[in-house]
Amino acid sequence: MASGRPVRPRGAWRKALWAAAAGVALLGQGAARAADIVIGQVAPLSGVLASTGEQMVLGGKIYFEAVNAQGGVHGAMLRQVVVDDGYEVAKTVARTRELLARPDVLALFGFAGTANITQLLKDGVLDKGGAALVAPYTGGESLRTPFNPWIFHVRAGYVDEAEHMVQQLTTLGMNRIAVMYQDDGFGQSGLDGVQAALDRRKLKLVALASYPRNTDDVGAAVKTIAAASPHAVIMIAVNKPAAAFVKQYREAGGGAQLYNISVVNPAEIVRLAGLANAHGLGISQVVPYPYQPKLPVVREYQQLLAKYAPGAEVNYTSFEEFLGAKVLVEALRRAGPAPTREGVVKALESLQKFDLGGLVVSYGPNNRIGSRSVEVTVIGSTGRLMK
Repeated sequence: MASGRPVRPRGAWRKALWAAAAGVALLGQGAARAADIVIGQVAPLSGVLASTGEQMVLGGKIYFEAVNAQGGVHGAMLRQVVVDDGYEVAKTVARTRELLARPDVLALFGFAGTANITQLLKDGVLDKGGAALVAPYTGGESLRTPFNPWIFHVRAGYVDEAEHMVQQLTTLGMNRIAVMYQDDGFGQSGLDGVQAALDRRKLKLVALASYPRNTDDVGAAVKTIAAASPHAVIMIAVNKPAAAFVKQYREAGGGAQLYNISVVNPAEIVRLAGLANAHGLGISQVVPYPYQPKLPVVREYQQLLAKYAPGAEVNYTSFEEFLGAKVLVEALRRAGPAPTREGVVKALESLQKFDLGGLVVSYGPNNRIGSRSVEVTVIGSTGRLMK
């Protein structure tokens, strides 16, 4: 496990997540049976992305448990085996190799980090393992282009998110746009998307500043961007550095409209930056709004969250991975009573115009991007997200 782990949170469902990260399967009691379907997940349960990792695991957990309660898949129980990488690239690679060395692991699920997963591709880990990775929590373009056969995305990409945000800003006459980004593959992917969207409109960034990965050291970025007096700042950042930038920029008198790409937890931003600073922050989203049960899949998610994780709050991250779990389970059903890694990949390819309950995803032999849906939400005066 990575060093610097935060204090383990209270609550039965949180204890279950930490037990899984310590090497205990989340699902299935007692020793594994030969018929069990094992799903491997590498998640950042420690480090700067720990709260996000917790929600990623939870979203899969509640759906897998619900499926098991109904008899599993072709009579086999699902076992979600989770290991922690601390959001560190080398650990992601090592943990993934360990999972794929296990013949009982049929598929991978819900990893985090553009740079982390890109390294898996560069090192040939997914090629050698031959298992699908479903619903990674990233929209990085390096995982989509060039085409690779292993990664099945549920979400739109950062390029799609950037285009949507830039379109919204320029429609409102906000043409002086700055970017604050994480100095790695994740940040570069989002930055490339923003620059491409600006290029299409014959515009240039008025300021550009980065911060080091796995830190919240954003002081220099705040000074650079504040000096440019932008109309808007698009952040390509995770929770802690995003919150640090929001807090320091607002307290320095910065008045630009602030946006962040989808991979942040608004509750964490409010807690770290303070509501007065976080109020008005726009966050792009790539899955339906999970706080109002208007769609069948949102109602299902809310019901299962209450049943299998009492006390857990509705959250975009856990909902996104809940959707990913639904995609994976449907593929396991289609793969038949004796699934193989190859069979799961083929079954995922067969999911064309598949309705999850209000969100339709489509895959195919030459398509791994299930959805390109994007919308923008805003942190309201109470700290809650508003559409």
